[in-house]
Amino acid sequence: MELLNHDLAHEFPQYLEKMKQLKASDAHFSSLCEHYDTDNHTITQYEQGKTAMAEDALEVLKKKRLERKDEIYQILKAG
Repeated sequence: MELLNHDLAHEFPQYLEKMKQLKASDAHFSSLCEHYDTDNHTITQYEQGKTAMAEDALEVLKKKRLERKDEIYQILKAG
């Protein structure tokens, strides 16, 4: 099974410069991105078979990642 890359650079390539600016100037946005990256890394480690995780915990983490991605996108498209 081929794994999809869900890092923010792949999710929002059209907003790379804006993400960089917001990370430097907006503490909330920066924190959202950090949490998203942490969750994404944890999920990727599981999907690559490098760590173990209960299926229900994985689903919760994936939902959190999606909620954060949605909030990040709303901020990016707003300004």
